[in-house]
Amino acid sequence: MIGSTQKTQSMRLSTLIPFISMSVMVACTGIMNTAPPQQARTESTTPAPVTNSPALSRPSRYVIADAHLHYVDFLQQTDGIQKILAAMDSASVDHAMISGMPLVKKWEEADSKRPSYYLSDDSRVYWYSATDMIVARAVTQLPGHQRSRFHPFITGVNAADKNAVNHIELMMESYPDLWEGIGELFGHHDDLTALTYGEVPRPNTQAMQRLFEFAGQHDLPVSLHTNITSVWEKKDPLWLEEFETALKRNRNTRFIWCHAGISRRLVVPDLTGILGTLLTRYPNLWIDLSWVVYDDYVAPLNTLGDKRIVNENWLALMKDFPDRFMIGSDAVGHMDRYVETVRRYDALLDAMEPATARKIAHDNFLSVLPKRAGITPGEERTGLRQ
Repeated sequence: MIGSTQKTQSMRLSTLIPFISMSVMVACTGIMNTAPPQQARTESTTPAPVTNSPALSRPSRYVIADAHLHYVDFLQQTDGIQKILAAMDSASVDHAMISGMPLVKKWEEADSKRPSYYLSDDSRVYWYSATDMIVARAVTQLPGHQRSRFHPFITGVNAADKNAVNHIELMMESYPDLWEGIGELFGHHDDLTALTYGEVPRPNTQAMQRLFEFAGQHDLPVSLHTNITSVWEKKDPLWLEEFETALKRNRNTRFIWCHAGISRRLVVPDLTGILGTLLTRYPNLWIDLSWVVYDDYVAPLNTLGDKRIVNENWLALMKDFPDRFMIGSDAVGHMDRYVETVRRYDALLDAMEPATARKIAHDNFLSVLPKRAGITPGEERTGLRQ
């Protein structure tokens, strides 16, 4: 399945033992497949991107660096690297962070239909470290001019386990000079947390601290999904202190906060105020605007569902911190809606000054990558079509 061949193939457990943790040595055979699942899934249940907009028929004004892309879905399935490249070309995306998926959805004995997403039914999900090997094999088989467009992050860890850093070390030893970051690490994640075996990974724990320290020592940014609060807590940001503790303890580690701490159904009335305070206090923090935070907070659709209304408070915040925001698709292995998902950011970028739009669309993500990645934002990639 790996690379450009687009062929479905199984991986025997015996070939995976050196690369995976004991927590995933169950049901590995046959889980990987490049064939699309029964129904392609995306991370969002909010209104879909506007697909009938005349603007989509015109070339994008912006060159995009996708700061959040998963090579596989929650069954470790993928459309394959060549289809991802084709979708990136169609969406004017020249660079992309790429990671696996650290969890697998279990297909239970009693269920006749195989789930296609973690919310398909109430079966559990479990940690799956082999996802990193899937990504590594796909990327390393590419020719140089294609390989250089991807920036792989290690994600296959249970971040509640103090052994997790050992897997990071193993992947870096096994694929030297490949990895450019760690993540998406999962902490608090609403429905997904409730379905996941084991304790909840929290950013202020010793287990995560070991990961953050390793990242800082090796010049690796950390992409972290940890919710700012729970679905039911609408007054105080319940878990903000946990995240701020990680920022405070690890000032030499660059953090990308996925979705600005937002997941489905979260209500945080003063989110822009909280973000402004954090960005002022911690120069090691960047904000990823992918998934539901964009649809629910930054630029929600109007009542007719045919136009996005950009929130003025968010525009003001990005004007104050133009170097600290980035955008991403949060695609999960399948690219059927990739162009529409990326192009929905046009509404936000069009509302900005060109220099700010260029940074948020493109340069800010590249700026957090390790120096060895050899990427100079703005050099040969302007982020804005002239």
